[in-house]
Amino acid sequence: MMNNSTKLHFDRVRLLALDVDGILTDGGLYYTENGEVCKKFNVKDGKGIKLLMQSGIEVAIISANDSYATIHRAQKLGIDNCFIGVEDKLTVLKNLCDKLDLSLSQVAYMGDDLNDLPILKAVGFPITVADAISENKTNSIYITEAVGGQGAVREVCNLLLQNSFVAN
Repeated sequence: MMNNSTKLHFDRVRLLALDVDGILTDGGLYYTENGEVCKKFNVKDGKGIKLLMQSGIEVAIISANDSYATIHRAQKLGIDNCFIGVEDKLTVLKNLCDKLDLSLSQVAYMGDDLNDLPILKAVGFPITVADAISENKTNSIYITEAVGGQGAVREVCNLLLQNSFVAN
């Protein structure tokens, strides 16, 4: 359940930045016989992302993994800001905020593992999923009911759409 403080954070969000493995996917890695990595993305998350972007909220992907499946998914959804193979996610996010003329306080970030903690501690609206590590839960304002890859991003998109000031 959201309290009034949480709703205030929603009102400020202008960018939703997402980790991939464990957020947009279930965190599983599927390998073909040729050694290619395949990922399963949730179509409901994709629809939520598209609705969010149509409302004027920016969406970005920032992943430590360098899978081209992520690039293809971002292109399919129309996400222009997709960063893969990132070691320092916070620096990438700060640079993106500068480019978009946003502050970190206007960012919602979803991350589930240790490499997401620096961003979770820096943004205005840190979010994690139900199956995240405990450190991420401790450092998040909102924990989804859904687990990663199972509609957690759609849950957050719906909350943002219901509670945010929609940009024109």
